[in-house]
Amino acid sequence: MYSIEFKFEEKGLEPVTLSNIAGDQSILEVALDNNIELHHNCGMVCACSTCHIYLEAGEDFVPEISDKEEDFIDRARNPKLQSRLGCQCVLEAGGSGTIRVTIPDQSLLHGE
Repeated sequence: MYSIEFKFEEKGLEPVTLSNIAGDQSILEVALDNNIELHHNCGMVCACSTCHIYLEAGEDFVPEISDKEEDFIDRARNPKLQSRLGCQCVLEAGGSGTIRVTIPDQSLLHGE
């Protein structure tokens, strides 16, 4: 089971820590299932960059970044070395550990 710590760049949002998170689901799915807003315009198919996150810790628990994901991250606002797409960060089944995620300020996204 995983523990995921969500931090937010958007002002006024307090950090959230979720425990006992099962694997085989994406960070985006975990966020949405726990009422954490994370945009996802393309429907979770790696065709946009709206679920852009910063994966601060726990990269060993998700698949390596693909070329396709990297192409979309290049289109995200303020990409960093630890940038990922929440829809592509699927937690390993049967794994356990702590994951730290920062969600960029989504109020800056256009088209929402």
